[in-house]
Amino acid sequence: MTQPIALQLYSVREQLVRDFEGTIRRVADIGFAGVETAGFPAGVSPAAAKALFDELGLTVCAAHAPLPLGESAAEALERMAALGCDRLVCAWMAPAEYATVGAALRVCDRLNRAAAVCAQHGLRLGVHNHWFEFQPIGDTGIWPYQIWLENLDPRIFFELDAYWARVGGIEPSEALRRLGPRVELLHVKDGPADSTQSAMTAVGTGVMDYKALIPEATAVAWLIVELDHCATDMLAAVDQSYRYLAGGGLGHGRAA
Repeated sequence: MTQPIALQLYSVREQLVRDFEGTIRRVADIGFAGVETAGFPAGVSPAAAKALFDELGLTVCAAHAPLPLGESAAEALERMAALGCDRLVCAWMAPAEYATVGAALRVCDRLNRAAAVCAQHGLRLGVHNHWFEFQPIGDTGIWPYQIWLENLDPRIFFELDAYWARVGGIEPSEALRRLGPRVELLHVKDGPADSTQSAMTAVGTGVMDYKALIPEATAVAWLIVELDHCATDMLAAVDQSYRYLAGGGLGHGRAA
């Protein structure tokens, strides 16, 4: 049985600003089984978005949202409740927050506190990687992902971005092995994977070998297409990415 395929809506953020409903309907028409949210354009509430997702049969598999701490707590919890989703993903912490081992440990402490709040509200916290978590901290010989494994609350799951792992210098299959069964979501993107600035391309048209990687991702619940930026038309690349995964038997959409 293959995993369902979702779209990280950050990919189509520009299109959503111009026509939120039309873009979501296009995503559904392509065949995606779900979406992962990352904020909403002005004038679109999480509740209104959820109503549209429900109408179209799109599952909200996860949401990139602020950590439920301090001034962001109420917003994050309200958003998750409106979306009816229990996976809250921390999408980004700047490279400077991993500049030293001490700083990385403080990141873990912050994430652990957020995980405790999530648990109190029936939510689960995940963390998403970029390239720098797979690069050593200075000359210490210690990688941020190692600090994650040793210091994060075991309730925290990983959203492995295979492309960014490769940009960081580790083969995605090795990143998957090292992070282990806590990898619950897999971000799927493609391109040259040679720098942080290279334009991405539709899945199946770059250097990533998802035909080998996805079958190894046995603990993954969802495959999530995400193109941060793209060398071609974004919606066309999103469509092509879905067709590559579903047509190749690597994942499935709503009709499967």
